[in-house]
Amino acid sequence: MKKWAVFMLVFLLLLSGCSNKEKVTKPVKEEKPVTPEAPKPPAEKPVDPYFYPLTGVGSKESTDTRAVAVMINNHPKARPQSGLNKADLIYEILAEGDITRFLAVFQSEKPEKIGPVRSARDYYIFLAKGLNALYIAHGYSPEAKKLLNSNYIDNLNGMVYDGTLFKRSKTRKAPHNSYITYENILKGAKQKKYSMAKGPAPFKFMTEEESKNIPGTAAKSVRITYSKGGISNSRFDFDTATGKYKRFSGDEQTVDLDTKAPVLVDNIFIIEAKHQFIDSYGRREIDFESGGKAYLLQKGKVNQVEWKNKNGEIVPVKNGEEVPLVQGKTWINVVPTNPGLQKSVSLDLN
Repeated sequence: MKKWAVFMLVFLLLLSGCSNKEKVTKPVKEEKPVTPEAPKPPAEKPVDPYFYPLTGVGSKESTDTRAVAVMINNHPKARPQSGLNKADLIYEILAEGDITRFLAVFQSEKPEKIGPVRSARDYYIFLAKGLNALYIAHGYSPEAKKLLNSNYIDNLNGMVYDGTLFKRSKTRKAPHNSYITYENILKGAKQKKYSMAKGPAPFKFMTEEESKNIPGTAAKSVRITYSKGGISNSRFDFDTATGKYKRFSGDEQTVDLDTKAPVLVDNIFIIEAKHQFIDSYGRREIDFESGGKAYLLQKGKVNQVEWKNKNGEIVPVKNGEEVPLVQGKTWINVVPTNPGLQKSVSLDLN
């Protein structure tokens, strides 16, 4: 009996000790708050160390090479032409009668074939000289011949190199069939010991960001009229998809003869200058020194500006300051002061 009592007493004591033990809970591990990573800044677009002086487009390689200015035929029998889509800058000016001719200036791109090449005029020579360009033509007016023979400008002329540097196309008739390759231009320059270094003085260009907010009046199309007959009348339509202008002779789009690539332009600069007839053939003297009224079309907007001759280059100005161009190709149309801009230019405003 005593043993049993002792056993029960021990059992109760053990049971009481177990019930009095504190419950032990594992400590909760405190988690540190997660700090979200700061967004990485967008990668900066690498800046090209060089840019082309006539387009403002950047390049990783040196762009200080000589420009080449080629007289290109714009008679209907010469269309479509070759190489115009590669030109950085094109002057379109009346040559004789109501027919315009192009001075196509190449520097950033070198087309395989250029033409049809046509004869020189003195005012085209002055413009080429202002760009320090090698001047290419086939034939000349009396005034132009004097300048070329005096070595006023480095030049290659088809009257000297017909059948060698200049080749005749069998698919067209003279005088609309003279062509030259860029390879032959360089070959001729080497033969004449002309340097192909030193590019033209650069035009002023806006940044890509600035070109997104160009002021002015919306203008989706512009027509330039040179005569009632319309042989050289042209039109530029703004293409919102590319942000560039398509060119048309009449209603026919201007494209490359061989590749069918369209001529696309970023700046259309239309200036009026004094024209004066100097012979019965319809040749003219044109004043490229005095400056005057002008329109500048960029990114579907038009602004009325003025033009001036800046060391041989025709540039837009407003309130005495040079107006920057959009990076890309430029087409300069020259119309006579009589009838002037307002009668020669029709703007489709919207």
